[in-house]
Amino acid sequence: MLKKKPFLHLASCAFALGCLGNSLLLSRANAQEPNTSAINHVSAETSSDIEQQVIEHRAIEALIWGMPAVNRDLMYQAMLRETKGRDNQMLYWSRLLDWKNQTLTPNTDVIYLTPYFDTKDVGPVVMEVPPAEGGAIVGTIMDAWQTPLEDVGPAGADQGKGGKYLILPPGYTEQVPNGYIALPSTTFKGYALLRSIRKSGSEEDLKNAVEYGKRIKIYPFSQAANPPPTSYVDAAGVLYDATIPYDIRFYESLDRVVQHEPWLERDRVMIDVLRSIGIEKGKAFAPNAKMVQTLNTAAHKAKEYLDGKYETLVSGGPFAPGSRWSFPESMGQVFKAAQNQFSEPNLYPVENRGLLLSFIFFLPKRLGEGQFYLMGIEDKAGNTLDGSKTYRLNVPANAPIRQYWSATLYDRETHALIREMSHAARSSQTPGLMVNKDGSVDLYFGPTAPTGKESNWVPTDPKGEFEILFRFYGPLPALFDKSWVLPDIELVK
Repeated sequence: MLKKKPFLHLASCAFALGCLGNSLLLSRANAQEPNTSAINHVSAETSSDIEQQVIEHRAIEALIWGMPAVNRDLMYQAMLRETKGRDNQMLYWSRLLDWKNQTLTPNTDVIYLTPYFDTKDVGPVVMEVPPAEGGAIVGTIMDAWQTPLEDVGPAGADQGKGGKYLILPPGYTEQVPNGYIALPSTTFKGYALLRSIRKSGSEEDLKNAVEYGKRIKIYPFSQAANPPPTSYVDAAGVLYDATIPYDIRFYESLDRVVQHEPWLERDRVMIDVLRSIGIEKGKAFAPNAKMVQTLNTAAHKAKEYLDGKYETLVSGGPFAPGSRWSFPESMGQVFKAAQNQFSEPNLYPVENRGLLLSFIFFLPKRLGEGQFYLMGIEDKAGNTLDGSKTYRLNVPANAPIRQYWSATLYDRETHALIREMSHAARSSQTPGLMVNKDGSVDLYFGPTAPTGKESNWVPTDPKGEFEILFRFYGPLPALFDKSWVLPDIELVK
């Protein structure tokens, strides 16, 4: 059955204070002459314990709050470390992703382009998206917190006509010339998640998708009169590890963000919280051995907490009545709030945002127009998906899509692609995919392929658990009105 992980009880600090008060009252009631030195000794020890708990809890709070920015920074650091790419260049993959791309729940059936930009020194940055003629780009431009500035392509602001998106630095007040789609940002850094969609699974269409994606340009606005050639940096074949480290490295990443970016008004309450764990703007982050141990412990507990929340969230938010497939309403709340830069005065879902960005990356501006997702972590009987067993998923005919569907498997522990696997997904574009007489498709997930079903099979690691993300690109109304429903995953006995 689904294994529930312990939740962290964040009220322990208050509990400790209550225990302290009770112990002092009892000691006074039972002693004719209070031993002042003993009470002071106990108070000092207890105060130190409480202070330690407070610091630990603040570190947990900082981790959950900082998850979106750290998530992006880890991908950026992987680019610097593994590809020698830089800001305002075009990082891309010249072929479909394999397990070496260790980002959170990526799509292995598209060509990825993820340019990272920084307006701090160069000023506004232009990102040119080509018109949807001979190809299609689905994607979003985001700030350093992965808050969407705008979607691009047929489901974005240019509506497939192509456009020049102008990313403006914080506080930019100059007039934007005609012909640009202005994107004011509250941070200097950011990135775009862009996917070049294939027309089919053929090698020719894969090549075309790469070539079409490389028509995207990025350059400083100051050079718009004579734009320099965009530098394309290929990340295919390198170990691009951006999984979340639940230890001191998380806080080192968070410090990098704090040092580079301006404080947002909505987050000023975190200034003192971060200062108490050693992260302060304008000062070096240099925790002593005791603080490192505290932060490592806090990060470990934060992971336990998020894992427990994740299991409850995904298993408790069925997309259709009785279904094990999930799109939790609370996650929809995060997307809704992010659409307006979290400007709603009575809505700031920090915890759900942190939870969501602990297992995915990127927030779209308009969820459901260009893509939609369903998450699965259980089979039809409600049991956790076990990599040592074999499962079947029947995808009914006439899937509600304009482009394609796919089912991609991830490591349950890291939310990244399962390491050392030959492939991670099957889709409606998979060459040689076997289709049943009624138009449906049977997919298989397990450590070995069922005989004769290799083209419809995705391998699993028999030593671990896994999860599945089912994607709909170009979703149609039948998905949302539930007239087409994805069946549950069934164990093959």
